[in-house]
Amino acid sequence: MIQSESVDALNVNTASEAIQWMKKSIGRTLFGLEKSVDELLIALLSRGHILLEDVPGVGKTALAKTFAQHLGLSFHRVQCTPDLLPADIVGGLIYHPGDSDFILRKGPIFANLILVDEINRALPRTQSALLEAMAEGQVTIDGKTHLLPTPFLVIATQNPIESQGVFPLPEAQLDRFLMKTSLGYPSEEHDVSLLRLHLNEDTAGPASAKGRDATDLERANQLLKLLDGAVDKVVIADDVLRYISQVIRATREHPDIEIGASPRAAILLAKAARSAAVVAGREFVTPDDVQRVAHLVLFHRLVFHGHISTLETDATQWTNSLLAQVEVPIEAMGS
Repeated sequence: MIQSESVDALNVNTASEAIQWMKKSIGRTLFGLEKSVDELLIALLSRGHILLEDVPGVGKTALAKTFAQHLGLSFHRVQCTPDLLPADIVGGLIYHPGDSDFILRKGPIFANLILVDEINRALPRTQSALLEAMAEGQVTIDGKTHLLPTPFLVIATQNPIESQGVFPLPEAQLDRFLMKTSLGYPSEEHDVSLLRLHLNEDTAGPASAKGRDATDLERANQLLKLLDGAVDKVVIADDVLRYISQVIRATREHPDIEIGASPRAAILLAKAARSAAVVAGREFVTPDDVQRVAHLVLFHRLVFHGHISTLETDATQWTNSLLAQVEVPIEAMGS
């Protein structure tokens, strides 16, 4: 595989250092979430969105808020309930008596990072208010289009065990999420560290980005600079592109699957693999990068036959069994 010399070494090498700083900094209070921080970075660098499916209390809100703080991103949280209206998310026009005119009241979606908590508790009409924003980076209010800030990342959460008072996301909306993942429960070691921290009144609570020194701010800026086209310069050799295509085709031919991955899924898998390479400190994509993100990008896009319960199927294990059926390019492995 030919490695690119066109990517500025500062972009990849310094980004790797900044990523390690960020994981270490967040890890001081949010224990055992290094993998989740990597996944948020991959989603952000890919200009995608992420769906966290987890039980309550494992740190989803704290992770999203701390992630935004460390990168200096504006942050809003929306708690979804059945009475939540689309205007509560995107905003609307309100009459201003002093000017005898209508003015725009921007909703919480006008932030760099928006946490949509328990998205499946919102009505389908309200869920659909996110579609244009997630796909186009803009919203339409009273016939006028308004661009959202960049970068723009939606982190949505849902509880997989809830069955009453919820409205499952349709496939069309699931497809708007680049990745679907979960935090899981912490290990015993992390549980003890968490208890020790939060029983100390002086240090209890999530990490704050306030008071960061100039070096930390520069590291955060270096990560954000990657969004300005640097990730798009990461090289994917033809043999890796062919490997991605074969993985996608394998989903369409698998006996458990009724509807396989679409061409859009293939494009998003390639984008996520590029970002995974940057997070790993490389300027070229390997099959390992593809394998690392395959279960995050593909599993929630597949429609299984009726006798297959996706709630009881482990996404990583199932995807690994699929990948085992696809030949890995030898040249790419040796690069």
